[in-house]
Amino acid sequence: MNQPSPAPFEPLTRPQVLIAMGVTAVVLLIIAKGWQYFGNVSLFPVEITPIAIAWGVGLAIAITAMSALVHWLWPAYRRSAHVYLELVLKPLAWPDVIWLGLLPGLSEELLFRGVMLPALGQGTIALILSSLLFGTLHLSSPEQWPYMVWAMVIGLVLGGSALLTGNLCIPVFAHILTNMISGLLWKRVYALE
Repeated sequence: MNQPSPAPFEPLTRPQVLIAMGVTAVVLLIIAKGWQYFGNVSLFPVEITPIAIAWGVGLAIAITAMSALVHWLWPAYRRSAHVYLELVLKPLAWPDVIWLGLLPGLSEELLFRGVMLPALGQGTIALILSSLLFGTLHLSSPEQWPYMVWAMVIGLVLGGSALLTGNLCIPVFAHILTNMISGLLWKRVYALE
């Protein structure tokens, strides 16, 4: 006797995606602030300067270019990224891309680079562990492992920029802008409003 195939995954709605982004950001902020308080961890230094902003913008452009190259060269990543971005971006309106940049960019950087790096010692082990956890956060299903690997690499780049410059502002700006640029480009290419 044949079993009916499972119903296809229901696409998310715009409110569901926005609520999920907001709830995730709040949860990550609570974890970061709790860890900071109970672990007696000092926040990674933040210095908002024109040079830091320029470095953040440059890093965002470099990450976006690297992503495009990996997208072109690695078919498994291309499929994985498309599934992930379609799930997250398709329901969103164009102005929502601002939230796509701000909510994850601020909350993820606060936790993974702002609190986790100092808590783990600000060395190579801290960078690797925080990047592994950052990548794992981006694993929505086992088939999405290429997207997770890419997020781990980006975690290394963002964490490395914080460690090299001693300024959390740079990965925060880079993360926010990378998410916004990628979101806008994806929506434009796939003409999804």
